[in-house]
Amino acid sequence: MLKLTNTLSGELEEFTPADGKTVRIYVCGPTVYDYAHIGNFRYFVFSDILRRHIKSKGWEILEVMNITDVDDKIIEKALAEDVDLRTYTDKYTDAFFEDSELLGIERPEQIVRATDHIPDMVALVRDLLEKDIAYAEGGSIYFRVSAFPSYGRLSRIDTRELKVGARVDVDEYDKESPQDFVLWKAPKLDKEPRWETDIGTGRPGWHLECSAMSMKYLGASFDMHCGGVDLMFPHHENEIAQSEAATGKPFVRFWVHSEHLKVEGQKMAKSAGTFYLLRDLIDKGFDPLAIRYLLVSVPYRKQLNFTFDGLHQAAQSIDRIKEFLFRLSSAQLAAGEDASTAGVLDDARSRFDAALDDDLNTAVALAAVFDLIRTVNTALEAGTVREQNRARIEAWFDEVDRRLGIVRRASARGDKDSRVDELIAQRKEARAARDFALADEIRQQLTDMNVVIEDTKDGTRWRFE
Repeated sequence: MLKLTNTLSGELEEFTPADGKTVRIYVCGPTVYDYAHIGNFRYFVFSDILRRHIKSKGWEILEVMNITDVDDKIIEKALAEDVDLRTYTDKYTDAFFEDSELLGIERPEQIVRATDHIPDMVALVRDLLEKDIAYAEGGSIYFRVSAFPSYGRLSRIDTRELKVGARVDVDEYDKESPQDFVLWKAPKLDKEPRWETDIGTGRPGWHLECSAMSMKYLGASFDMHCGGVDLMFPHHENEIAQSEAATGKPFVRFWVHSEHLKVEGQKMAKSAGTFYLLRDLIDKGFDPLAIRYLLVSVPYRKQLNFTFDGLHQAAQSIDRIKEFLFRLSSAQLAAGEDASTAGVLDDARSRFDAALDDDLNTAVALAAVFDLIRTVNTALEAGTVREQNRARIEAWFDEVDRRLGIVRRASARGDKDSRVDELIAQRKEARAARDFALADEIRQQLTDMNVVIEDTKDGTRWRFE
């Protein structure tokens, strides 16, 4: 039974898809004005864990992720480089998905760009104008917050206490009330991107983009919407207002927000030297798998303090998993199954599943994994593990990887295996013939194939690094 903290209610609630079959989920994607930093990826890794766990329930999933490829910052940077909007944003969109792949983040079913959906946004604004919930002023169009009485229920903000420039985006446009937010922006610069439409010449506001695209692909009401806590207000609050005002239906059943990431105990800031892109960390020699592990290790609703000590510890944890699977796969085991080891696996599996069902408690889920590793290592030393135990444990680690994406199998399965086995056999023969030069040459061939070998009393063990 999956339970998630629903920001809308503030409570831990049982989640099932509305139709009992398909989870329809919208994930706020990147604003592609630059490379994504590790704070961004803390959120994207969380949404990936959520996606993986949902699939483990046997439900189908329809995940939509937007690409915000038009906003003030993007326009400013594109104009500074004297390139068109699509040329500028393509670079950072491609980089985002390259980085996501390095971190093992699965691709959503639908990836939608804001600039490809201008007609859908215009239609939504037109609907709000016809209902007199939106109004035109100075060539721009605004949402009238006073016409939506439940505004603020997601973030629990009292609109009477909102201050311009503090909690409300001033938008740099005229409007009836400081609480109102822009839906459609009139162009202010000669070279600024714009669209000619029946609601006027201009471009969409950021909040409008997500409402139009999410409802186009997921319907007027859908199961879940994810984002970082920084998006709760005003972005998600405004999404609810404009969507529900237009349709008269509940917009989203579950709102799920992840907490911020700090670096060395500080807010990420270039001026403080605490701002890191994923690429910065990889250039420093860190394995993306270790970076992902650190991002996974703290439950999504708790702040994560990203430190280099923590990153080294994450790398060590990954090594512990790899070494355990290497040892397990290469051990000489008797046939059959040991009941005690089987019980250890069943307990770990149960604790792992229960932890992820409990608001994606990844810390407790990982504890179950390492408790099993410690206990089974002891059993391997004692010689009590059997062949069936090995098969079941390896199968479970495949499942752990499908759910958390932090396991790199001790040896890859496939065509390379036979070649490795052949080289190891040749090396064994060379050593037996005391042809150590040839044995060393074969070892180097294996190293070049990213194969790590270990000579033990039971024979030579190997794994892909």
